Amino acid sequence: MARQRDERIDQAVLAAVTTLLREVGYPGLTMEAIAQRAGTTKPAVRRRWKSQKHVVVAALAEERAGVVEVDTGCTCCDLFGHLEALRLGMADLADDPELRETFLAVVWEPRREACVESLKKGEARGEIRPGLDVVLIDLFAAPVVFRVLFGHRKLDQEFVRDVIGGVLSGVGTADGGRLCAHIGP
Repeated sequence: MARQRDERIDQAVLAAVTTLLREVGYPGLTMEAIAQRAGTTKPAVRRRWKSQKHVVVAALAEERAGVVEVDTGCTCCDLFGHLEALRLGMADLADDPELRETFLAVVWEPRREACVESLKKGEARGEIRPGLDVVLIDLFAAPVVFRVLFGHRKLDQEFVRDVIGGVLSGVGTADGGRLCAHIGP
């Protein structure tokens, strides 16, 4: 008879991932660190999730980690926060269709909703021309997703800033280009 899975380990691992993502970010995350923080072993984590990517998506789904209701008072700064999180999250999903589908359902849609709220606030502050459809969000996200899928060019923070500046110069108010000066290097 197989041993029953300890749900406390599942929860400890998911909590460890969430905490570590906030502390070290996705690039600094390792299975060793996850296991250590959760008080378990790497094999115990691997028995539960196929890969590190899978446990990260599970943690994101559980806690909505990384989906932040951004409201800095600057539409460009808010969008930078959303797109930067998207850039980091998408970069590791391009080679796993099943995981990508899970990511879209449990991470993408909540993040998209949060970003749409940022756009609505930008419109209310007069930073984005009124009357634009919320499909505008796709103008911001599509270049990031495109570079993830094809890997043909660098996908870094400078690119995210360029996307925001380019889109806001077309849909923003007269000072829309100035807004991106608030985003640091």
